[in-house]
Amino acid sequence: MSADDARVAALLAGTSSSPHDLLGAHPAVADGVAGTLVRAMHPDATGASCLLADESRGGVRALPMHATEPGLFEVFVPGASPPLRYSLRFDFEGGATWERGDPYRFLPTLGDLDIHLLGEGTHRRPWQCLGARVRTIDGEAGVSFAVWAPTARRVSVVGDFCGWDGRLLPMRALGASGIHEIFVPGVRAGALYKYEILTEQGALRTKTDPFATELEPPPGSASRVSAPDAYAWGDAEWMSRRRSRDWQREPMLVYEVHLGSWMRVPEEGNRPLSYREVAPRLAEHVRSLGFTHVQLLPVMEHPFDGSWGYQVTGYYAPTGRFGSPDDFRFLVDVLHRAGIGVLLDWVPAHFPRDDFALRRFDGTALYEHEDPRLGEHQDWGTLIFNYGRPEVRNFLVGSALSWIERFHADGLRVDAVASMLYLDYSRKAGEWLPNRWGGRENVDAIDFLRQVNDAVHEEHPGAIVVAEESTSWGGVTRATHLGGLGFDFKWNMGWMHDTLDYFEREPVHRRWHQDQITFAMLYQYSEHFVDPISHDEVVHGKRSLLDKMPGDEWQKFANLRALLAYQWMRPGKVLQFMGFELAPWNEWNHASSLDWHLESDPLRRGLRRWVERLGDVYRASPALWRGDPDPEGFRWIDCADREQSVVAFLRRDPVAGAESGDLLVVILNLTPEPRFGYRVGVPLAGAWVEVLDGDAAEFGGSGLPTRRRVESEPVPFHGFDQSLHLVLPPLAALVLAPAL
Repeated sequence: MSADDARVAALLAGTSSSPHDLLGAHPAVADGVAGTLVRAMHPDATGASCLLADESRGGVRALPMHATEPGLFEVFVPGASPPLRYSLRFDFEGGATWERGDPYRFLPTLGDLDIHLLGEGTHRRPWQCLGARVRTIDGEAGVSFAVWAPTARRVSVVGDFCGWDGRLLPMRALGASGIHEIFVPGVRAGALYKYEILTEQGALRTKTDPFATELEPPPGSASRVSAPDAYAWGDAEWMSRRRSRDWQREPMLVYEVHLGSWMRVPEEGNRPLSYREVAPRLAEHVRSLGFTHVQLLPVMEHPFDGSWGYQVTGYYAPTGRFGSPDDFRFLVDVLHRAGIGVLLDWVPAHFPRDDFALRRFDGTALYEHEDPRLGEHQDWGTLIFNYGRPEVRNFLVGSALSWIERFHADGLRVDAVASMLYLDYSRKAGEWLPNRWGGRENVDAIDFLRQVNDAVHEEHPGAIVVAEESTSWGGVTRATHLGGLGFDFKWNMGWMHDTLDYFEREPVHRRWHQDQITFAMLYQYSEHFVDPISHDEVVHGKRSLLDKMPGDEWQKFANLRALLAYQWMRPGKVLQFMGFELAPWNEWNHASSLDWHLESDPLRRGLRRWVERLGDVYRASPALWRGDPDPEGFRWIDCADREQSVVAFLRRDPVAGAESGDLLVVILNLTPEPRFGYRVGVPLAGAWVEVLDGDAAEFGGSGLPTRRRVESEPVPFHGFDQSLHLVLPPLAALVLAPAL
């Protein structure tokens, strides 16, 4: 069999990875006459014609093609030379016809530089060359498709534009890159598609596009061709200001949101609000509470609602549950115009086993590891990315940059970083493999995290990356050039566990556990922290935040107000999960709405006013955030009064100077016993005024009279020359500031 015969046999058998070598227009000589040979294939066609553009007459010449093999047609056009402009018409039994442009007359849609950077793992915008892109080539509108599948024997694009028939549109392999591509004229935005992959073992696999920027809403799993990004953004002012913001010294109160359960429409089958419906409501609610940011649980497409978005199948696509990509842009735009930043949960640690997605994509462990000791998360039943492959790192780095660039996200919170850093994470002896130096550190994952953090900061100044990292790994928020991982912030999981454990205790026992709310200051300045009380703390039997609090109903609310004051007033950024302001008795349920009917309850109205007041004071007081990275921004006044369960500390703005008066004194009485005549040392002489009283009647407190304005006395106390004589209300925070 000749080489041409072998190529024809492979093409007709559906095993060719170079269909453009035969199909399309090629220079040829027939009977001594130079011209062009046009070949076309459709296995079910009974005839075919080449519809050649006749530029001299402004029309089309129909050239009948003859069959050289069943389903394979050709025609010689004497005197013509490629490139030719033509389309094809196929005839079928019963008189049906199909006219379309010829995908095989076009040159490759990826250039050498793109291919090189993708193979090297350094392409910053891989979504601009891989995936599906609407474009016009040589006057024909269509869609270019490109996918990385290096061991595939053949890859075809299939979709509703070709009857999902993998025989019709086999793709061209681009050398040793592992990339397969094709341009299909006539396909439009909105078309559904997948890739049909013939593996080395001869199995057929139909896969969602890893770089799809839009997907069918579940339970569908097809990719959807997205229109070119053309959303008319209205957040230019926000985006311009973001570039120069140092969020470590800016106010940051983060409201964590699961879009599917924030608010639902009971009159319409309890459906969630769409992106466009939720946008104005969420913006107004968050702003009224004083929050500066929202953080959305993963909005990347995912098949299973119960994963809350943490098992991603669409790393470049917002979920279609709530609308289109432009609808999601609208949500971000509205929040930005309301002065609210948008952070997104992002999950590069693992991906689900759904067979339509990344798992064994080309028949091999392409995105994951082959060895389950490296490639499987036993706790979650998911697969671990192979960070050692440049193409996999490029896929993930591109995903991170895509959300910030294409959707104007202000940052990413990286989920499950601890599981990425350690090869023995949640594994017993013998269930993991050491690194090349014999250690337990995942050096490939470390390199990847540094790469993605550097890429975000270089490409998008002002955007931030936050690590959900629960171990004592050093340098999580240290710059990469100094040996750190390069994150902007780290979730302070130790603070969260200690704090909740303390506040869940009956006040009579708290004297024995005061170190649980003071210990975190011993390591506060080792990293840049976010203090989170997230969705994970109000599910799976952990009870709602209100229900965690001890005592009767009044004491539960008082404890909750004190907890929030402690969280808002201490160093570090703040994150709270949606619904805490409603103080529900029940845990969060992803399948139902927040309990908005609780807003009418008097105690809850008081709690909301407290949250609003905390937000007002926080945002207006640089002492509470500008010095977050500096030890000079915080000082214990007294953390040793265990017997009365009182702690007192000082917050100041070190940038403004010690004598500026830009400081606050915070006192927490964490028992239900009021403290009369309680003395607290202060750094400045003169009058001090009450800024916050968590026990005030307007917030649902007892309204115990306190000294709203008090003159300091020259009585040395707590290491200061001056002190205040105060009344501390029960289970409440007092915040005082020098009188201006």
